[in-house]
Amino acid sequence: MLTAALALAGANAHAGRNCDGKRPDALAMGRSLDLARRAADQLDRSGAQVVVLARAGQNLDEYGLRYSHLGLAYRDGSGAAARWRVVHKLNQCGTARASIYRQGLGEFFLDDLYRDEGAMVVLAPELQARLLPLLRDNARVAQLDEPAYSMLAYPWSVRYQQSNQWALETLALAEDADATTRQRAQAWLRLKDYQPTTLHLSAFKRLGARLTTANIAFDDHPGEKRFGDRIETATVDSVFAWLLRSRLGDPAQIIR
Repeated sequence: MLTAALALAGANAHAGRNCDGKRPDALAMGRSLDLARRAADQLDRSGAQVVVLARAGQNLDEYGLRYSHLGLAYRDGSGAAARWRVVHKLNQCGTARASIYRQGLGEFFLDDLYRDEGAMVVLAPELQARLLPLLRDNARVAQLDEPAYSMLAYPWSVRYQQSNQWALETLALAEDADATTRQRAQAWLRLKDYQPTTLHLSAFKRLGARLTTANIAFDDHPGEKRFGDRIETATVDSVFAWLLRSRLGDPAQIIR
């Protein structure tokens, strides 16, 4: 039985976006499912057991970012019956709450993609071996989950947690047996030179986002950075760069 923090795939969860209640049109659904099939083929050919998997769910070109959301994908089962599953954190329809979900590739890529493209990083074999049992364990995979959500959560605070941040801290948990709290996981990430993305957001843009969107907050960011229009947060691009730099993962492979 799943824990309360680990939810089954549901219709009312998205990676930091509002839910408008619209059913996806057939063309968009077909493209997403085709992307999921291509991802499955590429994952199978990689020979990996665990990868970091990303999608382009939002247009982040303004910030020089290509992908918006990532999850930890693992091979479930063996032989012809094996399937790829993705564990990731999803915001609940633009609210200030989020939960951990376990989904198939089709569900992962059906979240109203901005671009029909994904990317994956094959993790180092030792890290894969440590992550695989963790991802299969409902209690351990939710160990560092914080339900309070902000899309732009500060990566060195535990007040909120966004989707990419949860995955990053869970990677730390797999690598360091002592990283059993978010504070310890973040300390390990600092030690291993993880560098978040710095977004330059004006006070006007911050105020507009805070007043109109429940899933964005800035009160966890240090004042000197926030009032200097520098918002640091965990992005897919920063995670990919860190995995390569730290030799914990291979170069990212694009899935089209």
